[in-house]
Amino acid sequence: MKMTFTASAWSLALLLAAGGASAQNVLNYVNPNIGTAHSRWFFYTPAAVPYGMAKLAPSTNGHYGNASGWEAVGYDTRQNSIEGFVHFHEWQVGGVSFMPTTGELRTQPGDLDKPASGYRSHFDRKNQVAEPGYYRVLLDDYGITAELTATKRVGFHRYTFPKNDQAHILLDIGNKQGESGEVTGASIRMVDATHVEGFVSTYPKYVKTYDPAGKVNMYFFGEISKAPASVGAFTAAGAQLNTKSATGKGAGLVLNYQTTAQEKIELKVGLSYTSIANAKANLLAEAKSLTFDQARTAAQATWQRELGKIAVEGPDEQNKTKFYTGLFHALLGRGIASDVSGAYPKHGGQVGQLVASGPGPKPEFMNTDAIWGGYWNITQLWALSYPEWYGNYVNTQLQVYRDKGWFGDGLVNSEYVSGVGTNFVGLAVAGAYQAGIRNYDVNLAYQAVRANELKYRNRAFGSGKMDVKAFTQYGYVPFRDDYKEYKGEWYKTDSTGAYFANSHTLEYSYSAFAAAQMAKSLGKQADYEQLIKLSNGWKNILNPQNKLMQPKLADGTFVGNFNPFEPWRGFQEGNAMQYTFYVPQNPAGLVAALGRDKFNNRLDSLFTASAKTGFGGGKEIDAFAGIKAIYNHGNQPCLHISWLFNFSGQPWLTQKWTRQICDEFYGTEPIHGYGYGQDEDQGQLGSWYVITALGLFDVKGFTDGRPIIELGSPMFSKATIQLGNKKQLVIEAKNTAKQNVYVQAAELNGQPLANCWLYRDELMQGGRLVFTMGPQPNKTWGTKTPPPSAQ
Repeated sequence: MKMTFTASAWSLALLLAAGGASAQNVLNYVNPNIGTAHSRWFFYTPAAVPYGMAKLAPSTNGHYGNASGWEAVGYDTRQNSIEGFVHFHEWQVGGVSFMPTTGELRTQPGDLDKPASGYRSHFDRKNQVAEPGYYRVLLDDYGITAELTATKRVGFHRYTFPKNDQAHILLDIGNKQGESGEVTGASIRMVDATHVEGFVSTYPKYVKTYDPAGKVNMYFFGEISKAPASVGAFTAAGAQLNTKSATGKGAGLVLNYQTTAQEKIELKVGLSYTSIANAKANLLAEAKSLTFDQARTAAQATWQRELGKIAVEGPDEQNKTKFYTGLFHALLGRGIASDVSGAYPKHGGQVGQLVASGPGPKPEFMNTDAIWGGYWNITQLWALSYPEWYGNYVNTQLQVYRDKGWFGDGLVNSEYVSGVGTNFVGLAVAGAYQAGIRNYDVNLAYQAVRANELKYRNRAFGSGKMDVKAFTQYGYVPFRDDYKEYKGEWYKTDSTGAYFANSHTLEYSYSAFAAAQMAKSLGKQADYEQLIKLSNGWKNILNPQNKLMQPKLADGTFVGNFNPFEPWRGFQEGNAMQYTFYVPQNPAGLVAALGRDKFNNRLDSLFTASAKTGFGGGKEIDAFAGIKAIYNHGNQPCLHISWLFNFSGQPWLTQKWTRQICDEFYGTEPIHGYGYGQDEDQGQLGSWYVITALGLFDVKGFTDGRPIIELGSPMFSKATIQLGNKKQLVIEAKNTAKQNVYVQAAELNGQPLANCWLYRDELMQGGRLVFTMGPQPNKTWGTKTPPPSAQ
């Protein structure tokens, strides 16, 4: 079958590639192999475009799934055999694996410790290339070179075979992949000699827990460049020769060929979460005339354009690699779930149709892990240079609110997959509003934000915050020690309290503040007063004796047998030492409550101690390695803490510690990437590095009525940023060097800056922000007027 490249598609590729040498250099600084030990299912997907539905990647262990539903699975740098190339990689979504082989037909992937027991193949990483938009590897057992690339909704494969009379391409669709859970239904069939279609349905663990009537459907329609000599089928029951369809668990097809030396066979696979027809329509719309090479060119040009929106300069090549790999993960982490037609997956396998609800183009519907912690990284990055994705996120959540009545923190095909049992969507929406991102129905958005903070009647379990009634009644969430395990349900939360009572109290106080500021901006004074009172809930659990956030019972007494380093008891994925600093909505209030000297001494000693373990869990390869520590950069609850010195009169310590975290927690190795095997949730830790390396941050996540930007220690001598409003901001750091971490002076557009912060709307006007750096702290700069912390 001949595939041609149209003039319009070629013009598009040339247009996208028109970035010159600097754009190409940006691509060269991305290393997708960083952090690929103990990485999550959606982490390593090089053959994709930003926020694409098609995210193709090799899998070393994907068919094993994982017992907890979220753990590391997919591609692990410590494993040396590949079992297939998988198309779908999202939070709780995985499926449709292809694998080329030669020789005796095997229809099971085989075990890691016994590669010959199945069709998996050994490979050598010296024969592997992973770049944004492209992947290539030599499969040693078969002498086959496999290449992958993608458009938004179409995956491309190119397999270069040796001469062989028994060459195969296995289309293995009926087995669990990654976080997807068990397959509940599957079907695949050859439509004609060169086209294949099918679907797979799964029931992931987090759907089962949080939205039990839900389901996850994945559909595909594929085009093959060469008709196979014969086709066979297989299921869990075994192989059936000369059969062109298969259904049920373990379903798949095998395409059989007699190949000549260096013969190339290409496949294009349209994907959809709504129907086979829409998968085909996506293929025709995006890739009807594209060859593999042309798709790769366009994909990499897209990455060059998007990564190039922030161009950094400086002599430290390693920092550039950290920066652009972090930005790559930030732009890769989440993925669209809507089709080119605007069709999107609704609850329970239904199909909806997106409509534009505000100015600008029709939004995309997104799948997303929880936004827990995302207001300290990904939303700030979106608001800086990628506002269309912040708008897509808000519009997705508002569509779910219309369809189901509640926001959903984590979402997979409209199903609730919260994971953390709280819900920060309202805060993220309020932050978007205050940042000027408003391409949605603002009144509906406020209605949904208010409901998220205050309503509890008939609340859907998967929407989280099942203890809202308790929080609004007591002003804090009462601790229930018996809820660690209650009738078989771990870490229970209900209208009377929660096992994670303290972290919930702190989180709800913060999100109530965000909703209060949105209410005030919209002139809703009564709501503002109710919500701002709730935002001070943190004061109810601060023990005045030990100056720590301590779990409190419903009768108002603090819990006994209290160990501030003990994780989980009262605190989700953390402990009291970490969570005591969780008052981002009112840092000045926390400083006053602890006393400035005590606050600064404790905070500084916290970082001095945690520096000895790399600001996380040391070299232990586990997502929760740091939850017992005094500080844990490998998880969300701590990510604002290093910026709090700006509020306590010692901004030079924010400069010192944020730079040291960038230098030591973040690495450039497959194992030491984001800590050692820490939990890089869909680009959050990468985003934190990006904005911190630029020297920009807001502990409040832009939830103030007039948001601010705190200033830190810019890492690069020059950063040229294309702002989301089409203006340009240049950040210069004079005398920047590894040891010159301290700001001596700063100016914006020629005017001296006396403060370690400025209003965000001033920054977004663009121009030149210039820092002068030095090796010793200037303890007079930025100390006179702290960032506003008004209530």
